[in-house]
Amino acid sequence: MTDLTDDTRPGTKGASVSVLILPGWQGSGHDHWQMHWARLYGYTVVEQNDWLHPLRGDWLARLDEVVIDAPGPVVLVAHSLGCILVAAWASFSRHTAGVRGALLVAPGDVEAPEMRDRFSGWTPIVRQPLPFQSLLVGSQNDPYCPADRAQALAQDWGAQWLDLGLAGHINADSSLAAWPQGHALLQTLMKE
Repeated sequence: MTDLTDDTRPGTKGASVSVLILPGWQGSGHDHWQMHWARLYGYTVVEQNDWLHPLRGDWLARLDEVVIDAPGPVVLVAHSLGCILVAAWASFSRHTAGVRGALLVAPGDVEAPEMRDRFSGWTPIVRQPLPFQSLLVGSQNDPYCPADRAQALAQDWGAQWLDLGLAGHINADSSLAAWPQGHALLQTLMKE
C-alpha cells in the first residue's frame, strides 16, 4: 500500500495518506483512469473476490479489512458500484474515522429497473450523510445514473456535486486516460 505524505494539513505534518481505489462491477480495466492512477502513483486497488457477481456483504467486509490495515488516514476513490459500496460501508463500519475523504465518480444506480435483478443485494442504496468529506463527480449523459439521480445521491450523502458535462460513465470508454483533472480533485481531498 502506497502512502503519500501530506505536509500541508495543519496538525498533521508528516501524516501519511493511503489512497484506496474502489472499482465498480466487473472491476476497472487496464485503460480505466483508476488503473492509470494505480500504475502512476502506486495507489492500492481494493481487490474483490468476485467482480462479476458482487456480493454486498463480501465487498463490505473486504473494504473494512483494507481500511483497518491501512497505515494512517485513508482517502477512498470509488467508481460506479464502488460509490454504492462506500455509502453502505460508511453506514455500519466502526472505522470511518480513519477516512479523510472520498472521491465518488459516476455512481451506478442499482435501483434502476434494469439493474435491480443483477444487484438485488445492493438495494436500497444507503442515503445517509457520509461521516467524512466527499466529492461526487457525475455526467449529464451517464447511461448508468442520470445526472439528476447522481445529484440527489450527492445531496443525500452530503457530498459536493461536480458536473463533468457529457463524459458518459466516466470510465475507459470516456477516453480520459489518466484523467489529470480528476487527480487534481483527489489532491484537494488529501490536503483538506
